[in-house]
Amino acid sequence: MEKEYPRFVSLLTKNTVALILAGGRGSRLKNLTEWRAKPAVPFAGKFRIIDFPLSNCVNSGIRRIGVITQYKAHSLLQHLHRGWSFLRGEFNEFVELMPAQQRIDETMWYRGTADAVFQNMDILRNYDSTYVLILAGDHVYKMDYGEMLAFHAASAADMTVACIEVPIEDAREFGVMSVDEGHRVVAFNEKPEHPQSTPGNPDMALASMGIYVFNAEFLYEQLARDADDPNSSHDFAKDIIPHIMSRYRMFAHSFSDSCVAAPGESAYWRDVGTVDAYWEANMELTKVTPDLNLYDKTWPIWTYQAQLPPAKFVFDDETRRGVAVDSLVSGGCIISGATVSRSLLFSNVYVHSFAEVSDSVLLPDVNIGRGARLRRVVVDKGCKIPDGLVVGENPEEDAKRFHVTKNGITLITPEMLGQKLHHLR
Repeated sequence: MEKEYPRFVSLLTKNTVALILAGGRGSRLKNLTEWRAKPAVPFAGKFRIIDFPLSNCVNSGIRRIGVITQYKAHSLLQHLHRGWSFLRGEFNEFVELMPAQQRIDETMWYRGTADAVFQNMDILRNYDSTYVLILAGDHVYKMDYGEMLAFHAASAADMTVACIEVPIEDAREFGVMSVDEGHRVVAFNEKPEHPQSTPGNPDMALASMGIYVFNAEFLYEQLARDADDPNSSHDFAKDIIPHIMSRYRMFAHSFSDSCVAAPGESAYWRDVGTVDAYWEANMELTKVTPDLNLYDKTWPIWTYQAQLPPAKFVFDDETRRGVAVDSLVSGGCIISGATVSRSLLFSNVYVHSFAEVSDSVLLPDVNIGRGARLRRVVVDKGCKIPDGLVVGENPEEDAKRFHVTKNGITLITPEMLGQKLHHLR
């Protein structure tokens, strides 16, 4: 369906409920998710990862949103309560929280992505929607879901899967599909050992983005059928999609047709599911012209932001100068006679005199001691880096105390420093 039918698209989005699956830990992020769910991980200086799918919904005109939570959800729930309570219930707009409640069986938590939706099906039916949009809560991208809904309706599809081309060597981490000339899905394999390449391009594969549109009643039928199957793992990618593909009308929608990007900008989508990918995606934002445009007023990323003073840079002596170059520095930060380069600082970071920080990501409330040198690190929230600590220059020594990735990124958390920030004292 072409873009010149905004009324048609607005009717589709108005009759859609979005469900964001935000219950997973994201174990590949290692200690970053030891005390928080992956969608709650801070990103880009002032946001949480979940702010991106939530903002996509609001900007697309979808204002009935459920967030399904389970693993260590406190900080996520707190963020949603503070930053996403502006939708008006009297206009049938909401961000509704759906924690695991054992609604079906008092001995059973969410057993998989499909089961998480199934256990909330009585709530979903009360919404009386025509379509249900299922979203992952742990990817960073800007997408107009209205375009995908229009494609779904025009294709007379029962289910539509958003897809993106990824390098063949990365495709083992995704559901990989093949489509015919009409974009109908003819093959689907979840995390295959030998991914099928796209026709005419042996270096790329067509991967599922974990974004699905269902006709609501069709979804409820499939979830009920899957729940009764004792051999199912109750997962969309492993169980629901393979069953639907050969029996019903299942189509693939290309992300390039609905991504939000200005002319000349590339389609941006990142799975920040590893420490290396998380560091790299944040580092990309320090470039002069990053692939992710956070300054786009037509597609704002909404979030909760505390009332903080402006960032401050102090001292201008020859040997003691507070300076940051090629960096993002958030509110409440103080760079006191220190040097910061090619780095991203979240709120309330204090970098003391003579410290040097480069190519690093510092989460909120980090305190960098005098004379410390940090290079290619991710420092978790609340860490107090001791005076004179050097990290990023000797990987073997760093690995004795911290987590060092295969690409040489060092993750530092309070527990690794012996600081029991999250424990009772």
